[in-house]
Amino acid sequence: MRDHLMIGLTGPTGAGKSTVSGFFGEYGFKIVNADKIAREIMEPNGVCVRQLVYAFGKSILAPDGSLNRRALAMKAFSSRENTQTLNDITHPQIFLRTLKLCREYIDRGERKIIFDAPVLFESNSDLMCDAVVSVTAPKEVRISRLMQRDRLPREEIERRISAQKDNAFYESRSDFTIDGSQDIAQVRSQVQSIINKFGR
Repeated sequence: MRDHLMIGLTGPTGAGKSTVSGFFGEYGFKIVNADKIAREIMEPNGVCVRQLVYAFGKSILAPDGSLNRRALAMKAFSSRENTQTLNDITHPQIFLRTLKLCREYIDRGERKIIFDAPVLFESNSDLMCDAVVSVTAPKEVRISRLMQRDRLPREEIERRISAQKDNAFYESRSDFTIDGSQDIAQVRSQVQSIINKFGR
């Protein structure tokens, strides 16, 4: 039995995963964030960007050669097939960097890690976790949050959501599910309850 605890955290966009991740951090968990890693691997003219340009065209680049994330999102989330192409390109590098970062934390004596990854199941990263927590919320709640957060038209938000898995996909594969539409106190209470189950 290994001497550290690694919990996978996932769920559809806009459900409240970042809030839940923050609560785990308050309870002493080190956070490994797949979205942050994904941004790090998108350096101009890097392997990932070159592969994305090959798959989606040069229109996803800004004039200075850097990645235009909104242009990429418009194409990558226009269909499930395009989303899968995006995942096929980015997942391997995200996974390798995740393993490296987790190893660094463990070598430094950290024993509680959260791997925050929207595509935890699709990348098979759940296999390296002791348990998985999914954060879900009703579609309308997610749309409202994303419109406010990203300042994007409703149509664009709906297109992104339709290219992703529904709540049932996450809930059926997880050890724990948190309703991210609840008030903050309830969400925090659920996080604490999950931590207590591991005696940490």
